[in-house]
Amino acid sequence: MKSTPKGPGTPARAASTNRSGNRPATGRPAANAKRAKSTKATQEFLRGILSEMRRVTWPSRDEWVAATILTVVLVIGVGVFCYVVDLAFEWIFSLLTGGAR
Repeated sequence: MKSTPKGPGTPARAASTNRSGNRPATGRPAANAKRAKSTKATQEFLRGILSEMRRVTWPSRDEWVAATILTVVLVIGVGVFCYVVDLAFEWIFSLLTGGAR
């Protein structure tokens, strides 16, 4: 039996090593145009960021400290609440199961 290049699973197109017909005639101008477009888009993005950062109303030091303290107190409060609820459920389940773990 002869070995053929076309076996199961191979595409039914002509086996050609010359694929220059699939590419543009010159790749450099297209790549340069793409790079220039990408650079321009990046510059516009950064300008937009700077513009938005100028519009931000930054908190004063007193506001920042108050917000930080409030956040820490709330996190501790939620942690204590979760701990108390956990203890309550542990107590309830120990009553239901007769203290078995």
